Amino acid sequence: MAAHFPFSAIVAQDDMKLAMLIAAIDPAVGGVLVFGDRGSGKSTAVRGLSDLLPPMLVNAGCLYNCDPATPALFCSDCSARSLQGPLKTKKVPVPVVDLPLGATEDRVVGALDLERALAHGIKAFEPGLLARAHRGFLYIDEVNLLEDHIVDLLLDVAASGENIVEREGLSVRHAARLVLVGTGNPEEGELRPQLLDRFGLSVEVKTPTELPLRIEVVRRRDSFERDPAGFKAQWSREDARLRERLVEARSRLPDVTVPDAALERAATLCIKLGTDGLRGELTLMRAARALASFEGAAHVDDGHLRRLAPSALRHRLRRNPLDDSGSTARVERAVAEVFAA
Repeated sequence: MAAHFPFSAIVAQDDMKLAMLIAAIDPAVGGVLVFGDRGSGKSTAVRGLSDLLPPMLVNAGCLYNCDPATPALFCSDCSARSLQGPLKTKKVPVPVVDLPLGATEDRVVGALDLERALAHGIKAFEPGLLARAHRGFLYIDEVNLLEDHIVDLLLDVAASGENIVEREGLSVRHAARLVLVGTGNPEEGELRPQLLDRFGLSVEVKTPTELPLRIEVVRRRDSFERDPAGFKAQWSREDARLRERLVEARSRLPDVTVPDAALERAATLCIKLGTDGLRGELTLMRAARALASFEGAAHVDDGHLRRLAPSALRHRLRRNPLDDSGSTARVERAVAEVFAA
């Protein structure tokens, strides 16, 4: 397996790294969309995140990463085996699954196992990428170029948290609770509004313009390519500290409170920006709570909301033909007005 560039060694791009950590702390935030220049570290951050996540507990022998702590969500195989006694468990890495642009529908949702069907005459289901990504991350590079029928599938799964396959005489239903991480270049096309709304946080990344930062990026990348193992060892302590903070944040998350004043601020901001529905407030609240937990705070305050408002709201704005400023500028302007009151 190819070595991944350490997450903690990524230079700058703080908003992108924070958004991915928040999604790892609380998957209910709804995933991360990263748009920006080519070669600005988008894919590198996703790969590095996979090494940063602590392993998870699953039922041994399960093809769907079933969680032993939630029997109600067991697949049919785990449910049947559990009737015969306690299931064995094991720890596995949190899956970070790539969804290629050219992936077929069968590869994504799963299909009939042709080898077993032809050799043994058995109708068996071969799980797809959604099954592999359950309780983990589904990574889509160039997400804005994804085919429409695959987008429709992802929308259904994101809304229901399960994958339903009925074809070729098979009827299969399994949990598919995953975090979507999409990256792309805005110059290559826009994302469908329905899928755009399913991402909890949206981050814009740009190539560093400061000379020292650019030099440091090149220096670290060159060191990694020359000696991947040595470079990872050099940054292993920083990655370990970050992993420990992430685990602690997950354990603290249920105890972090969101005061009514913070909810009022979030709602006022969304009203001022004219966001559709209530998903903006919900995402901003969840993301701010995850950030507060990551920083060891007992409750959400204005600082958490201000930091995450652009990421949580910039992709939910209606286009205003009378305002030619970008969505980020509009959010920042509204934040300044609301929080100054």
